[in-house]
Amino acid sequence: MSKFDEMILVVNRKDLFNDEAHAFNGFLSQSDARFNEITKTLDDYEIKRRGDMEEDESYKQLVSYTIVESEDETLVYKRLTGGGESRLHGLHSIGVGGHMNDIESEENIKEKMFENAARELQEEIGLEKKDLNAFELIGLINDDTNEVGRVHIGLVFKVNVDKEKVFTNEEDTLQLIWSKREELKELGNYETWSELIIRDLYE
Repeated sequence: MSKFDEMILVVNRKDLFNDEAHAFNGFLSQSDARFNEITKTLDDYEIKRRGDMEEDESYKQLVSYTIVESEDETLVYKRLTGGGESRLHGLHSIGVGGHMNDIESEENIKEKMFENAARELQEEIGLEKKDLNAFELIGLINDDTNEVGRVHIGLVFKVNVDKEKVFTNEEDTLQLIWSKREELKELGNYETWSELIIRDLYE
């Protein structure tokens, strides 16, 4: 199946941002009053074909974006040229994730979100659900300054793990790097969402 035929979870932008009253750019933490107002609208998700959503700015595609930590280090990965998304080749990221699909066995959107995020962690870096400690939703990430960002919103999770259990099955597409939090910025060359999170969360 083409990735464009994948059925994904989306939310109408007008509802999500309350007619732009709750719109933001950058990382929005759960302590911000807008966080609760925005996440309440996720109950009104719809299931749409990904290819139809890629250029439809009236909807936001829900994307999991999990920050993986082990003690005082944060996992950074670099997308190599073997990976699928050419726009991201050579860039660093601190978020492991992807588009969200409907999980019929889970009734509410919160459980669907966590199941999607956990699935991506298993697929990308080999972590089982039992390996995930202090797994929580800590905020949202949005960037309406470019055409890709205008059709996506990131649900930012954080999880603590034993770094010995982290690996990649795709050494031709991902290079894993553990970085002290205070040294994250020095690595540079991040994709936009990671840049914004490092700016707003770590600095």
